[in-house]
Amino acid sequence: MRGACGKVTALAPIHKPVVRAVAEAEQETGTPENGACRQMTLRMILGAALAVLAGLGPVAAQAVERGPVTNLPLPRFVSLKANEGNARRGPDQSHRIDWVYTQRDIPLRVTAEYEHWRRVEDIDGKGGWMHYALLSGARTVVVQSDMVQLHQRPDRQSAPTALLERGVIARVRQCEAEWCRLDVEGARGWAEKRHLWGVEAEDIFD
Repeated sequence: MRGACGKVTALAPIHKPVVRAVAEAEQETGTPENGACRQMTLRMILGAALAVLAGLGPVAAQAVERGPVTNLPLPRFVSLKANEGNARRGPDQSHRIDWVYTQRDIPLRVTAEYEHWRRVEDIDGKGGWMHYALLSGARTVVVQSDMVQLHQRPDRQSAPTALLERGVIARVRQCEAEWCRLDVEGARGWAEKRHLWGVEAEDIFD
């Protein structure tokens, strides 16, 4: 966002820290070939290569793990819907609270599902089990580099619209191969994915 003098506004994190610890989490030999032989050898090599490639198909198809409750991909990113959320040691309210998240919209990665509970982790790898009602499918990111520029277009040469400090949380509106369009505190623009935590390299959506 530009001020009256055309300066680029630096947006800082709203709250620090966004998570506090309640308890310490637990650790866890050959002969010359004639023309016919050479052709046969080439056919054998090509056949073997095709067989290997064909064998890779099912492996790639099985690579996407699905949650047993939602049938959504695992892992996947969500965000904190509430202003505060407890991360527990197990998927039940009887389990102790290890972490309390105190920042709405913070991105979290879902790594497991059990009934109404989701195991999540944050940018630092901390986390636990949270009730699904505390989570939203709205995509957000945390800026993990300092003074990241937002641009008008997904191009480093395009005009800057804002500077984002490390720790800023932004809503994601669209993602391309290397860029995501963000909305934060009224400022909008494109940032490079490599500076963001909350989106995968392969995420493309609008």
